[in-house]
Amino acid sequence: MDSAVAAVFDTYAAQQRATLVALRSLIVETAATTPGVGPLEETLKWGQISYLTAHSGSGTTIRLDTDKQSGRAALYVNCKTDLVSRFRTHYPDSFAYQGDRAVILPLKPDLPALRHIIALALTYHAAKKAG
Repeated sequence: MDSAVAAVFDTYAAQQRATLVALRSLIVETAATTPGVGPLEETLKWGQISYLTAHSGSGTTIRLDTDKQSGRAALYVNCKTDLVSRFRTHYPDSFAYQGDRAVILPLKPDLPALRHIIALALTYHAAKKAG
């Protein structure tokens, strides 16, 4: 883990940090098992822990943070994509959503659903090219 990323993880309270680290592991695992994604670049964007498909260009950036209102873990994507709308269509009751940019996780998220939305983000550009 990059030292700057590790420093941001360290700014969170213990429970939030544990949830975000588990979410990080799920993103990395999903990337590794999703065809066409390849290795991820872990960095900071807008002060948020971010995952880019820099090598393959297959997906949009996924950012991790906590929702300022609820304090719960959140997964952010580019608000100019239709991803959050698609997430809402697939999983209207599994997550809370914030506009077109964030998925707010419940305390015990549906892991298959969470893996699926991560995979959708990691393959966003590749899926658009495929038609």
